[in-house]
Formats: sequence, C-alpha cells, structure tokens
Amino acid sequence: MPPYGDLDRQIQQLMDCKPLPEAEVRSLCDLARDILAEEWNVQPVKCPVTVCGDIHGQFHDLIELFRIGGKSPDTNYLFMGDYVDRGYYSVETVTLLVALKVRYRDRITILRGNHESRQITQVYGFYDECLRKYGNANVWKCFTDLFDYLPLTALVENEIFCLHGGLSPSLDTLDNIRVLERVQEVPHEGPMCDLLWSDPDDRCGWGISPRGAGYTFGQDIAEQFNHVNGLSLISRAHQLVMEGYNLCQDKNVVTVFSAPNYCYRCGNMAAIMEINESMEKSFLQFEPAPRQTEPETSRKTPDYFL
Repeated sequence: MPPYGDLDRQIQQLMDCKPLPEAEVRSLCDLARDILAEEWNVQPVKCPVTVCGDIHGQFHDLIELFRIGGKSPDTNYLFMGDYVDRGYYSVETVTLLVALKVRYRDRITILRGNHESRQITQVYGFYDECLRKYGNANVWKCFTDLFDYLPLTALVENEIFCLHGGLSPSLDTLDNIRVLERVQEVPHEGPMCDLLWSDPDDRCGWGISPRGAGYTFGQDIAEQFNHVNGLSLISRAHQLVMEGYNLCQDKNVVTVFSAPNYCYRCGNMAAIMEINESMEKSFLQFEPAPRQTEPETSRKTPDYFL
C-alpha cells in the first residue's frame, strides 16, 4: 500500500478532472486488483450505504452526485457498474472511483457493469478516449484487465440484492452466483452475462432480450427469487429511467440510474438510493452539473439498448 499522501494527492488531482500519468494508473490498478481479488461474487455490504447506478463517463455529474450524497469516505457508496463509455470523461471517472476504492476499501463497493468489458469499450468510447489522452492503449488495458476482478453483485445486510443488470434462468440462488468463475471477459451468454445484461419486464416469465444478451424477467421471476433467497428488494441499474429511479414489479425491483441528461441529450433526471441504519430507503434526485466545455472528440451514435 502506498503512503496515503500519494493517494490523497491523486484523488485531489482527479477531483479536478485531471488524468493521472500512465505509470500511476498502472500502479493504482495493481493495488486495486489485489483488493478486488479478495472480494466475493456476492460482496456483503453494511448499511448505511448509498446505492448508485450508471455513470458512463459523465465526470462532472459524478462530482455532483458526491455533492448531493456526501463525500467519500463520509458516505458509504455502492456503485452498480457502467463507469465508462458514452460520456467524455471515462478516464477521469473510472480512475477516481478506483482510487477511492484503494484509499477507502471498506467504504466504497464497485461492481461490474456490462460496459466494464474489452469488447464493449472498444465500440462505445473508452478505448478511443484512452488513445486520445495517453497516445496508446496501455491505460485501457490496465483498466479492462482490472474489470475482470470486479464483484458481480452485492448484498446489503442480507436483504437487498444489488447488481448491474438482472436475473438469470441459470441462477436460482445466491449460492449459485457465489461459485461462478468471474475473473474473465464478460461472456456473450450464460449466467455471468445475464447478471450484467438482463432487464425486468411487464410480461411474466423469461423473455428474449432486445439487447441481444441476457433475458427479460417478469414479476413472478423476481418474487420467486426474492422469496427463495430471503430478499426484500433487487436493486439494479442498466436502464435509463426518466425520473432517475423506478420501482417496478410490485416493488420487488428498483432501477437506479445516476447519469443525468444521459449522453448529454436525453433530458432525464438522475438518482441515488440511500439506505439508512434501519434499512429504510429514500431516493435523492439530481440534475446535471453545469455544462463544461465539451472536449474535441468524435463520438459514435449511441445505441438505445446499451
């Protein structure tokens, strides 16, 4: 572990939206990998904790999130994936969250999203941003190697199950998830893929996902999963919801989305979910931070289903 002074300096530099040198990123990812390797596929989390959804490289909105929800480590955070792609500042966003994880490992939990993948980041922006900001792909490789170690899910006080996407027809219990081999690129299909790609649906049972990966699952599926595993709620991200959060399936599932005005044009609110010591849940909504000057960049047209 480096001196905390080094980490504190790095965090302050990142809070100012200034990327770290490549060598410092490499060192930071090595430290983070050692920490994440000790965590579980179903990582236990204590309350109070504030649960956050997609960030997608919208760095200034992440800073607004910390302003609304409280600074780390004063507030405990659980992020449910999708830190990179789409927005203009994926490098600064993911580096800051990883630095906070290394500095305050017990105060912040970072899960894997479907965008924490080599294939997706080569299409939706993170790879190109790393090339633009560092002149090579080394930082992209450091982070995508690190992403393989991110926990797939978290469990708040044995009661609230948190993950990026949704449920899988291959996984009936949390113990099924605990024995998955997670240290790999996100597969194109199978239970690990489902956890990062699936979505709740108005129709009962399992359905074919329009995303081309994962499944849709109905209220009956969520109720059964919660009952079997002694859960009160499934908390997930992955889908744009205009109010920033959406309780659905008779309050068995909540979607939390923390990127306001997604892709700088969707006009949505963002939200975070606070869970207090009594396991009471409340939602804080927030609007985009004041627009910063957009960096000179070429961006691909967003794909609605990702």
